[in-house]
Amino acid sequence: MKGLGIDVVEVHAVHVVGKGGPEAAARAARYHALREALPNGEGLVLLGHTQDDQAETVLLGLGRGSGPRSLAGMRPHDPPWGRPLLGITRAQTVAACAQLGLEPWQDPHNADPRFTRVRLRTEALPLLEDVLSGGVAPALARTAAQLREDTEALDTLAARVHERAAREDDLDVAVLAAEPAALRRRVLRRWLLNSGVRELTDAHLRSVDALVARWRGQGGVWLPGNLEARRRRGRLSLAGPEPTTRGE
Repeated sequence: MKGLGIDVVEVHAVHVVGKGGPEAAARAARYHALREALPNGEGLVLLGHTQDDQAETVLLGLGRGSGPRSLAGMRPHDPPWGRPLLGITRAQTVAACAQLGLEPWQDPHNADPRFTRVRLRTEALPLLEDVLSGGVAPALARTAAQLREDTEALDTLAARVHERAAREDDLDVAVLAAEPAALRRRVLRRWLLNSGVRELTDAHLRSVDALVARWRGQGGVWLPGNLEARRRRGRLSLAGPEPTTRGE
């Protein structure tokens, strides 16, 4: 490794627990350990995700109906994370290691068919490549880039709508009702996350949106954290245990 200019290598053990199964829990543990290893919490962590990983992420999101934010895939630069290899394939990284005389460590879980992403990598994507005569992985990566640009543009517009709709901790319904659904729901998502709602789902978001777009005098919407979104006197507000505000 010293030949590559790397003088110090550190290994950090992690404890894998949490929601979402072993894959999600392991990913969360890795990211937490990497973030904690940053000196003074500052700097950039370079990750080895490739174009193939991006294609798998997009296909997983598509199969789960996760929406455009998920289909936009991983960002090349998302501080503190940097992904400089998203434009090249896994085969190219393997070939580069061979040419440099490096033997990369292979996680045995990456060959375990019990995990969804492994079956996607070893079964679904090769089948799609065969059926569609190749080019699936780069096509999915291009789709992610296009959706990422669209999502960033919509998020910028939604931030402006949020500024106009904000009334202290509430939102002005009239301002929201005048906007297209895609912008309106982005404003609501930002507002709910910033107000302390955790594990927000699309079903939650659409139920809160109905307080604006399909208002018939219905009651409030209960959300994770024992919070309730209510419409009163032309405003949306959150009630329940003291909601904690956090920055995005």
